[in-house]
Amino acid sequence: MLTKMSRLFTLLLIVFFNISLAAANHPVRWQISEGLQNPESSYYDAESGFIFLSHVNGPGAEEDGNGFISKITLKGEVVSEKWFDGLNAPKGLRSYQDTLWISDINTVVGVSISSGKEVARHVIEDAGFLNDLATGPDGTVYVSDMVNSRVYQIANSKVSIFAEGEHLEHPNGLLVVGDRLYCGGWGTGFDPSNFTTKELGRFFYVDIKTKRKHLVTEKPTGHLDGIEVDGKGGFYLTDWIAGTVLHITKDGAVTEIMKYETGSADLAYLPHKRLLILPHMKDNTLTAFKVVPTK
Repeated sequence: MLTKMSRLFTLLLIVFFNISLAAANHPVRWQISEGLQNPESSYYDAESGFIFLSHVNGPGAEEDGNGFISKITLKGEVVSEKWFDGLNAPKGLRSYQDTLWISDINTVVGVSISSGKEVARHVIEDAGFLNDLATGPDGTVYVSDMVNSRVYQIANSKVSIFAEGEHLEHPNGLLVVGDRLYCGGWGTGFDPSNFTTKELGRFFYVDIKTKRKHLVTEKPTGHLDGIEVDGKGGFYLTDWIAGTVLHITKDGAVTEIMKYETGSADLAYLPHKRLLILPHMKDNTLTAFKVVPTK
């Protein structure tokens, strides 16, 4: 009996040590919970100096008109809880010049950052489930459609299919770096009724010019969501189902740096401040951590 209790005590000590070590490695700078309603995507707009946060506020595919965007300072102060509202279930965010682009189920909305007014709206009739969004250096907007395993592009106010097919692994997260569109695959063998997959998704990029796919991680990696550069050639990603934050090097080495419950969503990372900003959809929190990239 004493031996069993000793083993249990040792196990508890190990768990406590690991939790304490994680907290020490990534200290919390601030956290917001009041007013958050299923926060999905946090995005830092460098030109304005503000964080924008999308709130699904209900089911992810329901056209209920109660989704909204918040405007927040880098110190975690909410400037405007409902900076832009009237959306359905907004998810991906990314800006180009003065326009904040928002994906919203089957619609992409452009909002002026300086005025907070809508400046563009593109309804994509055949979209299955628009999720993350990225912008290129030329202003092209890319948006992932998880259900149809497709990526749309919006250029010169025209919507077209950039790439599609099962080889895209039902993409969720998107990020443009130079002439590469990085994609976080949700997985293959996708079931649209419950969003489960037979295989986990991989991290890869598509050459924007040739549209050829290049793997970063060779093995199935996760149900990948947000993607951000770490400032040292690597990336931070989230796994929504596992609730983890991953660091992936340019050579594909994967390290889990944080672990939470299901719902770790589309993160932001500011390399110059070493600040990782993580929305958690289930907990209704937005937390800023100090995170230093590994070499």
